[in-house]
Amino acid sequence: MEVEQDSVRPGRKRSQERRLAILTASFELFSEVGYPGLTIEGIAARAGCGKQTIYRWWPSKADVLLDALATKADMHVPLTNQGSYEADVRIFLRDSFALARRPQVIDMLCALMAEAQTDPGFGHRFRGGFLQRRRDALSTILSRAVERGDLPNHLAPSTVLDIVFGVIWYRMLATRQPLDQALLAELMQTLTGTHQADYRERSPDTS
Repeated sequence: MEVEQDSVRPGRKRSQERRLAILTASFELFSEVGYPGLTIEGIAARAGCGKQTIYRWWPSKADVLLDALATKADMHVPLTNQGSYEADVRIFLRDSFALARRPQVIDMLCALMAEAQTDPGFGHRFRGGFLQRRRDALSTILSRAVERGDLPNHLAPSTVLDIVFGVIWYRMLATRQPLDQALLAELMQTLTGTHQADYRERSPDTS
């Protein structure tokens, strides 16, 4: 994981680098040992830091993974302004689908959702730190559309959010049906009210 480091003070930069090293270590170890085998001790050893450093920032391994997943989503689904509601939503869906197709991301989200069902405290943090965070990201796009005056009037912004994430989460976690270009075209038609049959842009396979 990488972040922009311009205009960051040395102390803050070192803390951010250590944080990202821990998040990267948690991702790597999750891929190797799964959620049951993941430990704070293992993450600390892989990241080259002490356990107390991790506990100073996160109360549990689930919270480390939550931060890692949310950070990865922020990085791989940027909110660049493409100049129109249709273009912004299309890029958001393309990038979200590409991330959601990764088996590691699917497995991690399943593990965190299961943890959220058994730990009410973590469940609250999960809803705010990931589910709401992704809705807020798309809300930024919708707010831009309102300011430009190009948000279609056939759907309320809250309905757009429910449609997009309802489809993504249901396909990721329940049916495992593909998040492919055909679905993207269908969603775009629903969200914009225009025919998308000729849309052929392919999502880049980035890691």
